[in-house]
Amino acid sequence: MFWQQSSRAVRQQWRLCNGLRQHVAKSSPSAFIPHPARSFHAARSLLAVKPVLLADIGEGIVECEIIQWFVEPGAHVEEFSPLCEVQSDKASVEITSRFAGVVKKLHYDAGEMAKVGKPFVDIDIQGDVKQEDLEALTPPEAPAEENKPTPGPVAGQSSTISTPGAASAAQIQGSVPSAPAGHVAPISTEQKGKHASLATPATRHLSKELGVELSHVPGTGKDGRVLKEDIYRFLEKRNSSPTENASPEPPTPAGLVSSDIAASGAQEETPMPMTRTQEMMFKTMTRSLNIPHFLYADEVDFTSLVELRNRLNKVLHKSGLSDGQVNKLSYLPFIIKAVSMSLYKYPILNARVDVEGANGNGSSKPTLVLRSQHNIGVAMDTPQGLLVPVVKNVNSLNILGIAAELARLQSLAVAGKLSPQDMSGGTITVSNIGSIGGTYLSPVVVEREVAILGIGRMRTVPAFSTAPGEEDKVVRRQVCNFSWSADHRVVDGATLARAAEVVRTLVEEPDVMVMHLR
Repeated sequence: MFWQQSSRAVRQQWRLCNGLRQHVAKSSPSAFIPHPARSFHAARSLLAVKPVLLADIGEGIVECEIIQWFVEPGAHVEEFSPLCEVQSDKASVEITSRFAGVVKKLHYDAGEMAKVGKPFVDIDIQGDVKQEDLEALTPPEAPAEENKPTPGPVAGQSSTISTPGAASAAQIQGSVPSAPAGHVAPISTEQKGKHASLATPATRHLSKELGVELSHVPGTGKDGRVLKEDIYRFLEKRNSSPTENASPEPPTPAGLVSSDIAASGAQEETPMPMTRTQEMMFKTMTRSLNIPHFLYADEVDFTSLVELRNRLNKVLHKSGLSDGQVNKLSYLPFIIKAVSMSLYKYPILNARVDVEGANGNGSSKPTLVLRSQHNIGVAMDTPQGLLVPVVKNVNSLNILGIAAELARLQSLAVAGKLSPQDMSGGTITVSNIGSIGGTYLSPVVVEREVAILGIGRMRTVPAFSTAPGEEDKVVRRQVCNFSWSADHRVVDGATLARAAEVVRTLVEEPDVMVMHLR
């Protein structure tokens, strides 16, 4: 009964209100201004279009190259669906979407450099999303600048701002002077689109070295993939076209030409842009030279290790104990394990220096941060250049495990498929330059590390025997030089010498290493 009376009262009030509105509208139309319909929301609805920031995909990476986009403006994406592929610090990575929605804007074209921590795509996010997740995607707004003058066109340049009332294409075409008769117009360069051409990292490296834009090369591989042969064919066609169109010049005596060149002796300089690997090496080594280095070299006898390695390789070949992972052992796994075992006694070589005091205690003094895992980076020579993948947690691996991980990283490095996880987190580095050549070297300490070991070429030398009673007997020895570099801000020479002595003892007496394997 109460609800029936309430509903009748509401209907009567509604009829009375409509009657008053009609009366006022008829008597004074200007006095009645209808109000727009109001939303029944208690608070203002949030905008769902958010600029997504490019996340940090590796230690020390501040920018990366957009290789290709998998989406276009207006495309619908699901959670974890790929957005683009980027090349960063010698590795290709796919960036996926954190939310489902519709792509509104791409901030970069394929081939451009994207900044880490800056927006790279705008997505109209759909569904229930937490406010803190949206704030994590949005960059902090810069303070608004008041009364900032609008920069005008620079002298000697024309303004390119387009407005709805701008000149039409016919007017623009009419304002451009026509080319004279007989003049060959240069070939127009195609504008780069949102999607780069498909190509392997080795092909991209070749295109950068030769200065060829991949988007201009027609691909003949699978799905239009650009091959190395396509790049060479494109270069041959491009270099031959100016020769065909050029008008013949009058012949010049050969003697006059040679005399002019010999007399002038002009130096010719051809600028060549750096590859992506060279750029990262330039930046990394520039930062590393801020670290005061000191060098410590030692000669190590490999004779016992050579004998042990030969015996183990025979056992692996006959019994098949490698489980198909490693068919032949090299010297590098033994050296890496020896370095890891020395870090237990001298953990300072596995530390890093925190100069900015980012240890959470609010102190601005430099701090030495010790690390428990032995993640040893190994310098490798690849078609893309020098790469340093990391063998993780060496302290928990045996010789076969280290050899298997080295084989996996080597195959990925040659194919250009190393991930950021494979190349990050290193605590100390080993560089085996002796596999290429060279006896002595002075390695450079990598940033966020305090020590590095360089291994020279192994060679056979005559030496006096150490066996009792045979001190005057000359025998053949296999020796190799180890060159250490350390951060002299935190590591002194005596500490590095003692640690190097532990490594030398383990390599010269590999049976001791076997007793301490974990």
